[in-house]
Formats: sequence, C-alpha cells, structure tokens
Amino acid sequence: MSPTPILLLKTKSSPHDGYDDFFSAQNYTPTFIPVLEHRFLKHNLTQVRDQFSTGAFTSNNNVPTPRKYGGLIFTSQRAVEGFAQMIEDEKDVPFNIQTTPPLILYTVGPATARTLTTLRDKHLPNALIHGADSGTGENLARLILSHYDSLYPTNKPALLFLVGEVRRDIIPKTLMDKTLPVEKRVGVEELVVYETGVMESFEGDFADVVGRSAGDVWVVVFSPTGCEAMLRVLGLGPFAGTGKATGKGTGNGKVFVATIGPTTRDHLREKFGFEAHVCAPKPSPEGVLEGIEKFRSGV
Repeated sequence: MSPTPILLLKTKSSPHDGYDDFFSAQNYTPTFIPVLEHRFLKHNLTQVRDQFSTGAFTSNNNVPTPRKYGGLIFTSQRAVEGFAQMIEDEKDVPFNIQTTPPLILYTVGPATARTLTTLRDKHLPNALIHGADSGTGENLARLILSHYDSLYPTNKPALLFLVGEVRRDIIPKTLMDKTLPVEKRVGVEELVVYETGVMESFEGDFADVVGRSAGDVWVVVFSPTGCEAMLRVLGLGPFAGTGKATGKGTGNGKVFVATIGPTTRDHLREKFGFEAHVCAPKPSPEGVLEGIEKFRSGV
C-alpha cells in the first residue's frame, strides 16, 4: 500500500523534526507547509526581565511573605522561544535564582518541555519543570492546583503565564475558579509575549500541495491561526464548493482534518461550524497518529 500523504501545517523543525521522523516510519508521506509568522513583543518580554531583576521570583530579604511569582506557565513553543531569546539577550540579569520552594516552570506537551528543558539546563538550573505529559491546558490546570498547593498550602504567590494573543482561557479560569476555597486558588497573570499572523505565501503554497496530491490526504492543523485560509483552500465549512486547490487534486480520495489539540478544534467548530475529523489526545506525533487510527477504525 502506497504511503498516505499527511500535510503538516507548520514549519519543519531543524535539524530534526519529530513529526517527519515519526510519520515517515508509519507509511505516511509528510509534507510541511509553513503557516505562521511570529513577532515577539520585546516590550512585554522586557517586563519579564524586569521581574527577575527586581526579585519578583524570589523571597524579599527573608521577610515571611510570599514572593510575587512562584513560577511561570508555558503552553506554546513560541512563548518559550521568546522567553529564551530574552534571557540570551540579557546577560547581566540574575536568572539563575536559588529559592525555596524552587522556581517552577509549568508546561504542556513534550515538545515544549524539551525546549524548556534545554533552556533550564543552561540558564535556570535550579528551576523545576512540571506538566510535560499533561497534554492539554485543562489537564495542566488540574496538575497545577494539586502540585502548587503542596508547595504553598497558604499565601500562594501568583503564576506568570506567557502567552500569544490567541489562546484559550481554561488555565486562568480553572486556577482562579471562585467555586474553589480561597486558599486553593492560584492567581494567574497573563502576559502576551508574541503575536502571530498568517504567512502571505501560505494559501498559495497549500493549494499547490493539495492540488498535486492523490488519494486520501490528512491535514494536521497546529494553531487557530490559518484555519480560515485552510478551509478556504479545501472548500470546507463555510467555503464548501469554493476550494482553491488546483491541478489533479485528491482525485477520488478525501481530505481529512486533524487538530493538534482542543484549542484549534474548538476554534474551527465555534468560528466556522466545521468539525475536525480528529482531535489528537496528546499534542505529539504519537497523539496525532492515535487519533487518526481510531478514526479509521471507527472507534
């Protein structure tokens, strides 16, 4: 059986991409189509630097009051990259803090955790990373409620959540839920550290690749940004019957859409009335394949 085309709407990671390696070994032919352009917001990243400089992540001269922040939350690779770039640019700032409890870095998904681990090992060796296997923001929020309470049974310092301008609010809503006892709630301060836009070339590039594909095709979407252009090219959802793909197209095959997680699935559903065929149970190559195989088997 010939390999099934799988179109990954993301920039291929260098020097190796886990999705490329994984799907190439699973009888798929992966093709990467970059969707997003990211712009870091230096002014807001400077605010993060200033919080480290002024001791917001450390106790204040042994005064028995909690520091301002007990840690940071990351749910996107771009947020980690922006944070890393800021640290690399600011050589004189004391990022390598030693405090009790230690600085906590909460993250969701193995890819983000790997990037964060590299950064931690180089610049924040005393920090601890938690949540790599949580898979979703909802799961991470539940983990934080339990873990953070074990560190700070009372007087919990807030967590600084570095985000893009498009994100779900499940984490701050869960952590600050007013139905929770006051002593269990965790304050969350969100700071937008990057903006995201669709590459000008994406729609044409995507249409060309789809137009050259034959048989069934899987499209994997990694972000709400670009969803409209994707649906427009494929002629799905509100754009049914107006697809822009040129050439042979998929012949007698069909196009199936998988999302990397619930944020993108819900965006497609709520904004465009389109139900993705698959939502990966975990944001990883293995999670995407698990969702596809369950769909194919009718589970």
